[in-house]
Amino acid sequence: MTLAAALYGFSIADIVAMALYFGAVLTIGLRAMRHVHNQEDFFLGGRRFGKVITTFANFGQATSSEHAVWMTTVVHHNGAAGIMFAIGGGLLAVPIYWFTSKWFRRLRTLTLADFFSQRYGSKRMAGLYSVVTVFYFMLLVGLALSALGKTVSAIAAKPAAELTATERVERAKAVELAKLESADLDDLSADQKARMKALRLAKPRKEFSYINPTVLVVCVALFVIVYSALGGLEAAAYSDMLQGIFIILLSVLLIPFAMMKVNAACGTSGLLGPFEAIQRKLPEAMLRIFGSGEVPEFTWYYLVSFAVMGALSSQAAANAMVAMGAARDEHSARVGCTYGIFLKRYCTVLWGFMALLTVVLYGTAVSNPDLVWGHATRDLLGPLGIGLVGLMVACMLSALMSTADTLMITSSGLLTHNLYKPLVKRRSERHYIWVGRAFSAVFLLGSMLVATAFDTLFGLVKFIVMFNAIVGASFLMGILWRRATRIGAWASMVVMLLYTLVLPVAIPWIPGVRTSEYLLKTTHPAPVRREYHASEMDVAERAENIRAWDKAAAKTPPETPRPVPLTPGQRFTKTHVLPQKSVFWREGVEVRDDGTAAGKGMLKVDLVLIDLLGWDLGRNPYALNETFTALLRILVPFGTLIVVSLLTRPDDRRRLDRFYAKMRTPVTGDKAHDEAELAAGYEQPDRLLHTRILPGSNWELARWDGRDYRGMFWIVVGIAGCVLLLWAIVTAGG
Repeated sequence: MTLAAALYGFSIADIVAMALYFGAVLTIGLRAMRHVHNQEDFFLGGRRFGKVITTFANFGQATSSEHAVWMTTVVHHNGAAGIMFAIGGGLLAVPIYWFTSKWFRRLRTLTLADFFSQRYGSKRMAGLYSVVTVFYFMLLVGLALSALGKTVSAIAAKPAAELTATERVERAKAVELAKLESADLDDLSADQKARMKALRLAKPRKEFSYINPTVLVVCVALFVIVYSALGGLEAAAYSDMLQGIFIILLSVLLIPFAMMKVNAACGTSGLLGPFEAIQRKLPEAMLRIFGSGEVPEFTWYYLVSFAVMGALSSQAAANAMVAMGAARDEHSARVGCTYGIFLKRYCTVLWGFMALLTVVLYGTAVSNPDLVWGHATRDLLGPLGIGLVGLMVACMLSALMSTADTLMITSSGLLTHNLYKPLVKRRSERHYIWVGRAFSAVFLLGSMLVATAFDTLFGLVKFIVMFNAIVGASFLMGILWRRATRIGAWASMVVMLLYTLVLPVAIPWIPGVRTSEYLLKTTHPAPVRREYHASEMDVAERAENIRAWDKAAAKTPPETPRPVPLTPGQRFTKTHVLPQKSVFWREGVEVRDDGTAAGKGMLKVDLVLIDLLGWDLGRNPYALNETFTALLRILVPFGTLIVVSLLTRPDDRRRLDRFYAKMRTPVTGDKAHDEAELAAGYEQPDRLLHTRILPGSNWELARWDGRDYRGMFWIVVGIAGCVLLLWAIVTAGG
């Protein structure tokens, strides 16, 4: 056995590339430690960051290793609509962030939890926000750790010859399921349909690995603790610059190799060859960027509702406060935030393009789409033997750690400043810094546990976006609407916490709930018949169906007629049967060892209530039920806050005057000037009322100036460019 084989797919060059990366990041953490003298240095980098650092801080904390991986998963399931799903909410959020980034800097607080203390006068609310946000960040980092573990495991996949007997049996079932799912429903017998349903519930694996993902996750988490806990946010920010370059490299590294392999495999040539192959080989339904009724997850109405919910709820993310609150002035915060988000969205489109290329190359050869990125890395870069596999792993580590470090520092700041410090007062700055470091370690331990709680990356992604809605309304309305009251904010957060997290987790612990026949209800989508021009993938699938029919006919006369062969470009009709999906369980339904079916994951309490009111959700498409969930995450928190606020007494006017005077006072970066302007605002709270659109109302809507208009113009151009890039990718070569 060669040394490279002993290293399970990693060559000596790969190991060297990863070692150099780890050494560089650790050096940054040790150097940044010299500048940590107080809590502001540790948690906000001393508010010294300009536009470039702020851009990469925003890009890094918003982009992690799971994004390229789960993008591949989503595209394999839903085609180009999956790319639109990934960029939609972010693009809608950019115009909002152009203004909220200014708010974050004007807050002048150490953590975003301080907003709830200052605006609503409630330290308990700040504590609740801290707990909710830390758990949310654990989900984000857990998702990133899970994606990294899946990808590196796929790179170190076992060859078929080294599988155990048990693994061979499971792999055979996965291959059988793939063949059944690729067939036309009309060509399957009743026994084959029943077999497909049973295999879908069993979820057999097709790929196995030498590497234990859990061990890998623990090692990476420990390294993040070391360099980030030493240097605080400054270490995170400067490493994010290095990691941002690696993330961009991650976005393009596989593409040229994949394009060359597509040309070789499909007989195409030149730059447009891979685009021609995408058009020729992939079914039409996979190239519809605004959704299709023939794919299981996405329709246009689901894409819109999810994007709006994500854009609104994401504004209350505490990591945004850290990334923008650490800027030296508000213009740096605004520019850095906008550029950082656009960098992520354009990279996302490139990941989507790469995902389409993997569908062309591998089809269903990799049964678990979560492993496709790792499989492509091994297949495309491994044979070169020049360290590119190691470079890809370093890129993914960069993407993970650029998110994990910022979220870890943010979480330790929330726990230290808003939970620990109010209880343990009058201690030294050094004491609170070390407490923050301890909370950093606790945070990553929790993230490691989260990484093992979800079977699929996409399921965790959807839950994370919806989770933000717990606090989003209280933050946005607290800034924009003076009439929002403390009781209204409490009501909104408690109601959302109950039905988003507490009840979905608690109710399934009641005996018999998971096995309740009513709660095991699944969607029953009617077969969908569509007419297409046959792609090469359609032709290959039909040929495989014919071979299976002929093989069965040699033993027993089949119940169905022999399928008709297809030729490329031929018009044909295909009947789709979408998978039956659980209506009420977030992770679906599993079959236990004793053969009983049981719900898995958290219970969708909101959908249970709708169903009990008389609307049979089992008759709806899965995408429609998911749309209801997204819409309720918008209507319930905002509606609760508005109604309760109007029914309760307005908050203390003096506190509100002081808060809004601060929010109307710009931050220029000159500390002496900023402090003088802020003092003048506190002394005369009405001195800047003329900057509001409706000065006599309860709405704090600011008038736009030239910088606002110019920024919005370029934001619209950037959004249009991102969508046009996606459109060009899926239509070029057609």
